[in-house]
Amino acid sequence: MVTEIAYIEIEPGEAAAFEAAVASCVPLFLAARGCRSVRLAHVVEDPAHYRLLVEWDAIDDHMVHFRNSPAFQTWRETAGRFFARAPKVEHLAFGEPASPQA
Repeated sequence: MVTEIAYIEIEPGEAAAFEAAVASCVPLFLAARGCRSVRLAHVVEDPAHYRLLVEWDAIDDHMVHFRNSPAFQTWRETAGRFFARAPKVEHLAFGEPASPQA
């Protein structure tokens, strides 16, 4: 499993509209192949910055299947109009948690 983190900066004063746009797109993500969850987090220190966290079964579920789908186009048309610039995207793969020392 991989976790996509999109670093999103929106235009000032658009927080409520952006959050509503993202909420309307959540079903698009959840219906996509390999998508396990999607969450939007607001950066407390900067009201124009957000993080979109999406858990995928595999990186190709995001980078190949979702990105080449009509759902991605709808996502970008709906939420992308609020972006101040293109989001930076990273993918994280978590290892096994460390065991506490006895």
